[in-house]
Amino acid sequence: MSLARKITLHALVAAVLAFLVLPILAVIPASLNSASFIRLPPSALSLRWYGAFFQDGEWTSSLLTSAKVAAIATGLSLFLGTAAALGLRRIEGAWRRILSGFFLAPLIVPAIVTAIALYYVSRPLGLVGTTIGLALGHALLCLPFVVVNVGVSLAGLDPILLRAAEGLGASPFRIFRTVTVPSILPGLVGGAIFAAITSFDEVVISIFLAGIEAKTLPVKMWETIRVEFTPVAAVAATLLIGLTLVFFLTLHATLLRSRRPKAA
Repeated sequence: MSLARKITLHALVAAVLAFLVLPILAVIPASLNSASFIRLPPSALSLRWYGAFFQDGEWTSSLLTSAKVAAIATGLSLFLGTAAALGLRRIEGAWRRILSGFFLAPLIVPAIVTAIALYYVSRPLGLVGTTIGLALGHALLCLPFVVVNVGVSLAGLDPILLRAAEGLGASPFRIFRTVTVPSILPGLVGGAIFAAITSFDEVVISIFLAGIEAKTLPVKMWETIRVEFTPVAAVAATLLIGLTLVFFLTLHATLLRSRRPKAA
């Protein structure tokens, strides 16, 4: 490929990335507005709306609810997704493809359909408007990410290591704890991070399952934007971007550490 074509290709890629990313990053300067309305670029920088966010009990409560829901949903999906990935590894043929499609279905079915189904099931059980109900709904969406990430790590696990540990007399639980888990740790971390991000950003299912006592940050943002579009909503969006960035940096650091050659 000639130099001119490389430069053109890189320029096109940079333009596409800028088109996708810059509108998202625009909320960061918008959150620093000193005015009572969003203005880009801001006429003057101020942390006024950050103070308003953390001094408002509804905003902080929704942020705390999002953290609780994400923690429960991530833990639940990590447990179930890891068990599912281990089970799928032992199945061959058509059943494996069928079950894989079943676990990946939440990524294919429209979110609004899933939300209506969850609301229909959760309401008679009294789970609508509760943290547990939100966590269970989010765990359904998080599960495919754990199954995929752990499944990829399991594909790279050498079965000879498992047989060697079994031959040395290790119990199945000890084999899982000392051989399987360290080998699939990048997949576990990756699945957990994608699950947490999915839970923090989920809004459609949250709108159906949220209530006065349990309202996530995206739901609070949606309700606020419907009435008024002040920079405090941009503050909430900036916090979500920051959390996502921290999660991805953690994943990147974990992958780098797992690929680092171990000393003999």
